[in-house]
Amino acid sequence: MPLYRPPAEAHNLIIQATLGCSFNRCSFCSMYRSKQYRERDLETVLAEIRRAAREWPDAHRVFLADGDALALPTGHLIKILHELADSLPKLTRVSCYATPGNVRRNSVEELQQLRQLKLSLLYLGIESGSDFVLKKISKGATQRSIIESLNKASTASIKISATVILGLGGITYSEEHTAATIALLNSAPVTYLSTLQLYLDESIESGFYREFGEPFEALDDHAILKEQERLVGGLNPPQPIVFRSNHASNALALAGNLPCDRELLLSQIREALEGVRPLRPQLLRGL
Repeated sequence: MPLYRPPAEAHNLIIQATLGCSFNRCSFCSMYRSKQYRERDLETVLAEIRRAAREWPDAHRVFLADGDALALPTGHLIKILHELADSLPKLTRVSCYATPGNVRRNSVEELQQLRQLKLSLLYLGIESGSDFVLKKISKGATQRSIIESLNKASTASIKISATVILGLGGITYSEEHTAATIALLNSAPVTYLSTLQLYLDESIESGFYREFGEPFEALDDHAILKEQERLVGGLNPPQPIVFRSNHASNALALAGNLPCDRELLLSQIREALEGVRPLRPQLLRGL
């Protein structure tokens, strides 16, 4: 512990293939600061899979934790996927977190091999499309490298569930953050897109401001909604996107498909801006 998983994996089997995050330097993220990254012993993981299968033989979806199981050597990961397929006869999908760098490290052929073994969904944090903002948050990626990773996953027929963080550029870089994120998402395919709202844990707040390198003015809910409005209004993706902002950090929960539900989503955002649609209370927001 602590163990983190995407909201969509709440009812699925979770197997910890690694501990922590292989990068673990994003200044906005506090998730794995208490852990040092390491690969878990392969035989231990395989034994846990067999034990879990005896207790839940009907499990059909598996999430590989922790921060980015795709950091594992391909051969190591293949052995885990083979054990999952052998132990769970109803298995339909395996998923995990991934960084742009770890997607790019694998060849298309390696990713296709993983896809054939049912690793069919990767959760990837885009955060921002702005190289300037990405550098300020120590993301370790650029717009170009993120686009390359999305295209490589798509070529291998692996779906991407991407996240973008509203408010990440603060007041000063809000326009740049949003415009560059729209440009990125209009250039490369993702299947699912979720927005989160910037939330800084007390343990990393000072480090985030230090890495940002200049005074950071956080956006209030109205400004966050304006970013959301610009983002939704500007997306013309290369393939349809299932869009959600139902993460607990968000002031406003939204759900729809883009581009077909664009006007419905925009109308809901405008209702919130006008005070007609209520926002999630602050005490119910968090990571």
